[in-house]
Amino acid sequence: MLPALDLVIVHHSQPAHAVETVARFLDQSVPVRIVVVDNGSSGDDVELVRKGIPPQVVLLEQGANLGFGPAANVGFRWFLDHGPAPWLGVAPHDARPAPDCVEVLLAEMARRPRSGLASADVGDGVTPVVDRYFGAIPERARVRHGWEPAGYPHGTLMVARRECLEDVGLFDERYFAYCEEADLALRARARGWQVGVVRGAEVRNATVGSHVAVVDYLQLRNTLLLARDHFGRYAATVRTVVALLDLVTGLVKPDRRGPYWDVRARLLALRDFVLRRFGPPPASVTSRQ
Repeated sequence: MLPALDLVIVHHSQPAHAVETVARFLDQSVPVRIVVVDNGSSGDDVELVRKGIPPQVVLLEQGANLGFGPAANVGFRWFLDHGPAPWLGVAPHDARPAPDCVEVLLAEMARRPRSGLASADVGDGVTPVVDRYFGAIPERARVRHGWEPAGYPHGTLMVARRECLEDVGLFDERYFAYCEEADLALRARARGWQVGVVRGAEVRNATVGSHVAVVDYLQLRNTLLLARDHFGRYAATVRTVVALLDLVTGLVKPDRRGPYWDVRARLLALRDFVLRRFGPPPASVTSRQ
């Protein structure tokens, strides 16, 4: 029988989604122990979560929006201090796992002694990879079922082997959100751990969480940070030039803009990367939500 999964659910201002996500993970075909980390929700929302989850689920209130990676770290540290479980996972408050998702995912990881990080299958037909200039990007999936090597695990449901986290550390909290999984995976792979996606371990996101400006800001700033830290100044410089060209192209040809495109957010991301301002996005970006 597979051991239990210790799971961190990161919640912010969506109590109904959080309660349903907790219920779905508790209904998995293998045991799941859960800690919900609340990222600065209102008192009413926190109370709805508290009333909606079973008593064995731990609720850790943070009083502020720490970001996805830092909030996950809060839960990881709690579990690391409360028992020797071999598997630790993280999911957002709107994750919707299939009933056998955790069992399938853990079984594939258990067959590989050096599998350090893996994610469930979101059903989009792509594999997450890391490009030295463009950061975390998708490629067409090559495997229909079972383990597929990947550049990084996505955060809709990520599972880590305890020994891997003890070896390489937790999420780098400078990222706040976006690209922190890629950074963790690059550190893990450098230490000889395998990273993959498990096809057949199905999970979905119920919502799209953040505002366009916040996503655009964090993706650009954090991609530049990832490129500089793991691939050097040259890679970060190339990515900066590409970002400037994309900005000009988007201004001249609006039909060339991607789904997340905000002029001010991109300029602030470039500024903050140069000034080495990381962590939460600035108020001038978050206030536009």
